[in-house]
Amino acid sequence: MKRQLLFMPPIWREGRLGFELAALLRDPIWKGEGVRDGRGQPVLLIPGFLAGDDSLGLLTAWLRRTGHHTRSAGLRSNIGCSERMLTRIELRAEHLAERQGQRVAIVGQSRGGSLAMVLAARRPDIVSGVVALGSPLTSQLSIHPLVLAQVLAVGALGTLRVPGLFSQACLRGDCCERFRTDLEADFPRGVGFLSVYSRNDGIVDWRSCLHPAAHQVEINASHVGMSAHPDAYREIAGALARFRSGDARRERRATQAKTRSRGEHLRRVA
Repeated sequence: MKRQLLFMPPIWREGRLGFELAALLRDPIWKGEGVRDGRGQPVLLIPGFLAGDDSLGLLTAWLRRTGHHTRSAGLRSNIGCSERMLTRIELRAEHLAERQGQRVAIVGQSRGGSLAMVLAARRPDIVSGVVALGSPLTSQLSIHPLVLAQVLAVGALGTLRVPGLFSQACLRGDCCERFRTDLEADFPRGVGFLSVYSRNDGIVDWRSCLHPAAHQVEINASHVGMSAHPDAYREIAGALARFRSGDARRERRATQAKTRSRGEHLRRVA
């Protein structure tokens, strides 16, 4: 905790968002150049702390244009109890997987990436992969002191029973005990995992993004700009393509196994 409180990232660099957005709109990646068609691949998007689904609207529009089938997490603002939010997000992921007939890729920004990681740990049967954008995966409170103050303020209000907010019990009590356990669980095999981070992140200590199970990629972006940066879009596109390929191989192996089992059954009957 001491290291977390002393951590002071360059929060002034978060003012670069407008420049990052302008660079994205000029970049060929925004038009989908070099991006493989998603062919209806289901993608669930989870926003970061204090943000709502609308904060990922630009990324959502781009994913739809490049052939992906998206769904939001259903959050007006990511300030709720982790366990309760994850229960609702899991249901949305289930419905999306059933509708598209394949596992769901999840893109989460900041706290959203941590939620995505836990969902993957719980439900590898419906999650094909996770892309975490500037997410504090190994230490949830490795954040700028000003943002930590906001976290503590929300927690205090939640403890006073203001509806819709997480409370202090979410950090240490029984409320989110299962969530905390799953957050530290081994990441499941057969599920892709990409963590995109920036040493110039003004909110999150970039070292907390270096989860040992994740493929780690560094870009030069602000924290907020992770969802509006051309390099992040390239990494997302590549990760989603890998998740699709992995699921295709998984489906082929399952089909081959069924075929072998059917053949062995027919030989026994004969």
